[in-house]
Amino acid sequence: MALDQSFVGRTYPPTEPYEVGREKIREFAEAVGEGNPAYTDPDAAKAFGHSDVIAPPTFVFSITFRAAGQVIEDPQLGLDYSRVVHGDQKFAYVRPVRAGDRLSVTSTIEGIKSLAGNDVLDIRGEVHDEAGELVVTAWTKLVARAAEEA
Repeated sequence: MALDQSFVGRTYPPTEPYEVGREKIREFAEAVGEGNPAYTDPDAAKAFGHSDVIAPPTFVFSITFRAAGQVIEDPQLGLDYSRVVHGDQKFAYVRPVRAGDRLSVTSTIEGIKSLAGNDVLDIRGEVHDEAGELVVTAWTKLVARAAEEA
């Protein structure tokens, strides 16, 4: 069953703040093979002009995807998550994510379309710091595969 187009434009409440820790950044950088010392060494980050270590660009996915859970789990939307694959991801940064940031995400459904029986869901996550300043916008595309015919 196709997703309801009337959900386009629906915005979900902001998440509770997530505090970005140095250790989480270091673990993430190591996991993805990022060797830039600005991700692990406060002195190196400061030498690059940052107040503390910064996160690799894709670090914010873990925060925005968790926030997108509000959309995914919305029973009124009716998304069958067991059929979902991750279609695309992109980010637009205003500034880097830094250790010590307290970030909240507001998710909005930007688009719903059907292609060959598959539902394509576009979610925009706007990440703000404690002062309410936009840090990064993330776009996530999810594809709910069509049910196989019996």
